[in-house]
Amino acid sequence: MHAPARSYYEATVVRPSLPSLDTQTGEAEVCIVGGGFAGLSTALGLVERSQRDVVVLEGERVGFGASGRNGGFVFGGFSLDNIELLRRVGAHGARALYALTTGAVETIRSRIARYEIDCDAVYAGIILADWFNNTAALDAQRALMRASFGIDWQPIAKPDLRRRLLSDRYHDGLFEPHGFHFHPLKYVLGMTRALTGAGVRVYEHSPVVSIERVHNRFLIRTPNGTVSARQVIMATGAYSRGVYRRVERAVLPIATYVIATEPLGRRLQEAIACRSAVYDTRFAFDYYRPLPDTRLLWGGRISIFERKPEQISRLLARDMLRVYPQLRGTRIDYAWSGLMSYARHKMPQIGRSTDGIWHAVGFGGHGVAPTTAAGELLAAAIAEDIPLPQALQQFGLHPTYGRLGLAAAELTYLMRIGRDTLFERLVRRR
Repeated sequence: MHAPARSYYEATVVRPSLPSLDTQTGEAEVCIVGGGFAGLSTALGLVERSQRDVVVLEGERVGFGASGRNGGFVFGGFSLDNIELLRRVGAHGARALYALTTGAVETIRSRIARYEIDCDAVYAGIILADWFNNTAALDAQRALMRASFGIDWQPIAKPDLRRRLLSDRYHDGLFEPHGFHFHPLKYVLGMTRALTGAGVRVYEHSPVVSIERVHNRFLIRTPNGTVSARQVIMATGAYSRGVYRRVERAVLPIATYVIATEPLGRRLQEAIACRSAVYDTRFAFDYYRPLPDTRLLWGGRISIFERKPEQISRLLARDMLRVYPQLRGTRIDYAWSGLMSYARHKMPQIGRSTDGIWHAVGFGGHGVAPTTAAGELLAAAIAEDIPLPQALQQFGLHPTYGRLGLAAAELTYLMRIGRDTLFERLVRRR
């Protein structure tokens, strides 16, 4: 296991003391493997449906993976492009699946209020900034969202966008008013507090080493103890290895990178004169947001390689200055990476295998709302016997072919970057 670079998120939380599993054989109705957004959201969904006999097993610490390292954007949609989602499942299926994620955004909002989770939530929307001076593409995207998904993103004309984002790199934009951003690790810890307060047993440093079916129950073994459960949910993301092959062979571990600057004070307003989170229209887009202490959190790039903090700092600082040269000389205080789990089809894999084990994995780089949606779907299936949406069935645990799949992913990424670079040059010659 790679030791993660110390992130801004880890530096700004006080973690509770959670036990490791040390019982010979404990029992539970439901055992969830993985203490990230997907696992904790499922557990909370079960609690809210009066099912409290739940155990969560985390191999490291809750929020160790992508859930505690991401950009903190909370908005609808999936990693799969919306137009491709329409092609794959049709208008009715696509609208229903997308609605799960917008519903999840509201679920997160309500849980923050209900459980009094102090997670630095900023309800100031999400901006999609046009990198290519392609107003027609933005108009088409807005029309698609309105007609096919019932979502009306608000247009931002260039002068207005320029007042919000003081950069010559952008042109027009779209604004998603219902999106927001937050401190993801504080949200993880808030969910954990709500779960333990409700009687859910959450164990850290309890990596699962095997799962075995014995009659009508499962034995989930860790180095120091075993849980016997009627239901098992795999919600492990990209960090699980050697436990459950059906899930592990179906996801690619893809790295992304994030930095946080020093506190900028009034200098932040010289670059970003709004509180919204921002991303742009490239395939390999920058994503960033102002933090409450006037730092700027900046993320971007994806790769099959995890990099050292000094490399991440250098690469992303260069990307930041390309957009906001007025921030030259800014110190980078934190730089870290994390692994996302990608499926070949770029959609979450939510379901139940023929052996009876449930799974919620493969959320890619767009996981905060979809993980919450997955938790609600699985909790409803287990506690209320509500079937999963039919449209999800085609997005199954398809094999990714290991190193060959990783090489193909890296090649695809490089090709898409090359295409964006070429298009940008063509636009600038007009």
